[in-house]
Amino acid sequence: MSMNAPNTSLRAVRMGMMMSQDDLARAVRDAGTRAGQPNDANKRLVQRWESGSTTAPRPVYARALEAVTGLPIEALGFSVVPTARVSDDGHGGHDMEERPSLTASAGTGPQPEARAAYSGVWLSRYEYFSSGRDTALTGLHYVVLLQHGHRLSIRSLPGSSDSPLTMGMELDGHVATGTWTEQTAKEGYYRGARYHGAIQLLVEPTGRRMRGKWVGFGKEFDINTGPWELIFQDASTGRATLNAYNRRPDA
Repeated sequence: MSMNAPNTSLRAVRMGMMMSQDDLARAVRDAGTRAGQPNDANKRLVQRWESGSTTAPRPVYARALEAVTGLPIEALGFSVVPTARVSDDGHGGHDMEERPSLTASAGTGPQPEARAAYSGVWLSRYEYFSSGRDTALTGLHYVVLLQHGHRLSIRSLPGSSDSPLTMGMELDGHVATGTWTEQTAKEGYYRGARYHGAIQLLVEPTGRRMRGKWVGFGKEFDINTGPWELIFQDASTGRATLNAYNRRPDA
């Protein structure tokens, strides 16, 4: 009997988000509830995922995992389309709830949504003024953007910066509005401080650049702001592409 390899990708992402297995399970449940697709994720299920016992989670879990991590399911070490396998509840069999095929013909039932126009790898660049160093600085991250209808989920690739960045935005025409969170490096200048705030970006007609402003609180609870832009890099979210961008951007 063959044994599946442990899912080190999911474990690395979870640890990078500073979550315990209980924390991840809770976040997956919360994401399902927000999306109107409740699930029963628990610590034992996360353990099965990370041990490799389950190689492809059911779609309700896959969508929630993508929402929580901001990464496509294949980048989390899972199979994209499971066949006969061990399911999330520990029983064998086929999953009958897979995502619809993009090759489905017209007139055969509900059609899948069009491919998300903005999903892919982007370069995130923002500017801020450091009062302690009395100079303007730039923050750079390669990020994975996942579009679910009008919702954009964004998470930095772990190798692109020591300060993980997450963003969640809603699209209204060519305007994207939402929030951002950055956990600074423990060994860095800001000693692991967590910053968050609001953001609004205008999407250029080409769909390959978003520009706008961020706002957030500083260490002295003063309100700071500055420019922020996202620059399109690659439409693929496959493992090879993510590995290629899992590095620090050129200044």
